[in-house]
Amino acid sequence: MAGKQGRPSTGLSLALTLGSAVLWGLAHLWVGRRVTGAILMGIYVTLVAAIAAVLLGATPDLLSLAVQPAWLWIFALSAILFAAAAVAVIIRSYQLVQPESLSRPARYLSALAVGMVCTLVIVPMAYAARLAYVSQHVVTSVFAAETSPIPVDTWRGRHRVNLLLVGADAAANRVGVRTDSMTVASIDTGTGNTVLFGLPRNLENVPLPKGPARDRFPYGFEGESTYTPGLLNEIFQYAEDHPEMVPGIAKGHRGPTLLKQTISGITGLDVTNYVMVDMFGFAEIIDAMGGVKVSVKDPIVYGRQNEGLIRAGTRRLSGEEALWFGRARTYSDDYVRMGRQKCLMNAVAKQADPVTVLRSFEKLADATMHAVSTDIPQTLLPNLIDLAGKVKDAKIVSYQFVPPLINTGDPDYDLIKRKVAAVLEKTASASSSPAKSARSTRSARKSVRASLTNLDSACD
Repeated sequence: MAGKQGRPSTGLSLALTLGSAVLWGLAHLWVGRRVTGAILMGIYVTLVAAIAAVLLGATPDLLSLAVQPAWLWIFALSAILFAAAAVAVIIRSYQLVQPESLSRPARYLSALAVGMVCTLVIVPMAYAARLAYVSQHVVTSVFAAETSPIPVDTWRGRHRVNLLLVGADAAANRVGVRTDSMTVASIDTGTGNTVLFGLPRNLENVPLPKGPARDRFPYGFEGESTYTPGLLNEIFQYAEDHPEMVPGIAKGHRGPTLLKQTISGITGLDVTNYVMVDMFGFAEIIDAMGGVKVSVKDPIVYGRQNEGLIRAGTRRLSGEEALWFGRARTYSDDYVRMGRQKCLMNAVAKQADPVTVLRSFEKLADATMHAVSTDIPQTLLPNLIDLAGKVKDAKIVSYQFVPPLINTGDPDYDLIKRKVAAVLEKTASASSSPAKSARSTRSARKSVRASLTNLDSACD
C-alpha cells in the first residue's frame, strides 16, 4: 500500500498534488485514505460529468438560465464555492504527501508551486463568477423588472410576436432624441421565420392612436413648429415633452409607449415591446466586438465635414465607420441608408458569436448598458432566447415602405396595412403545406414578391 511506503520525494509529492487538482482524492488514495479519497473522487467526477452534460446537451436551457438574475447569482456563488473547495483539497493533498524533511529553499519552492496550482484553479472560477455578476448587472439594468409570472403559453396563442427595433440619433447640437431608424421585426413563434418591416423616418401626417394624442392631432401628427415639422421620427420625443399625450405614463416611457401604439396603428400589427439602441453607443458595441465585417457596395463619404471615406468592398469597419455606414446620406438618400442599416444589423447579429462575446464580454456589457433601452421584462428573456435560437436558423426577409410604393409626404396608410398583411400571408404560406400554399391568392404574391428582400443575399 502507498501509505506504508513512507513519504514520496519532493517531485512525486508535487505531482500528486497537481494530480489531486485534476482528480480530487488522488493523494488521499496514495497515502491509504481510501474512503475519503473515493468520496472526493466520486464528488469530483459527478460534478465534471454534470457540467459536461449541461454544456454539451442542454445549450438552449443553459442560455435561458444565463439571463435569469437568480440563476446568475447561484452560478457565481457555485463558482466561488467550487474554487474554495478545490483549494482546500489541493492544500490538504500536499499536506498528506509532502516529504518529511525539506530544506528551507525547498519548502519555499514547494509552497510556491502549490500556490501556483491553487491560482490555476481560482482564476477561471473567479472569472466565471465575474461574468455571472456582470451578466446579472446587465439584465437588471437594461431589462424591466416584472413581478407577474409568465403564462405557460408565453405568446398567449399568438402565431407571431412583433418587436419594434429603434435606432436613436441623439446629438450635442440637437435637443432630444430622433428615432431615425424604425423597424418592426415580426417573428413566427413556431418557425422563427422573420419579416423586417422598415418604416421611413420622414412619414408625414402619421395617424395617432385614439385618445389624447388623436384629440390633439385628429388629422395626423403635425408637430408644432419649424423644429418639429411633423415626421414619424419626432413622435418619440414629442410624447416625452408632452405628458398629456400619454397620461399616466412615467417620464422615459412616454415616447416608447406612443411610438409603439402609433406604429401598431400604421402596420396593423400588435407591437408588444421595443428595443432602442443609441447610434453612438452602437459604435461602442461594435468596437468592443473588434469591428464588424460588411460588404460595401459603393464608396461612402462620411463625417460631418466629409472627412472620411469607406471604400467599396468587403471590409471590417470600426465603430465610427460602422456608425457612418448606417447614417451617411451623402450622394445617397434615406432609403439607401435604411437598406444599409438593416445589413449592418444583420452583420452584427451574425458575427456576435460566443467566442467574440466572451473575449470582450465586459466591454460589450458596459457598452450595452449605455446604448440599449427596452421594455422587455426580465421574465420574458428565457422565452426570447428560445425564440432567438429559431430565428438564427430561419429565414429573415426585409420589406421597405419607401418610394415609389409609399409617398412619404402623403402616405397611403391603408396600403401599408394591406401590404403588411399580404407579406405575412405570403411568408406563412411559403412555410406551410403545398396544399395551403396553393390556396393563397396569386395577386398577393405578385404584389409583394418584388419588394421582399432576403437579407443574407442582399447584403453580400
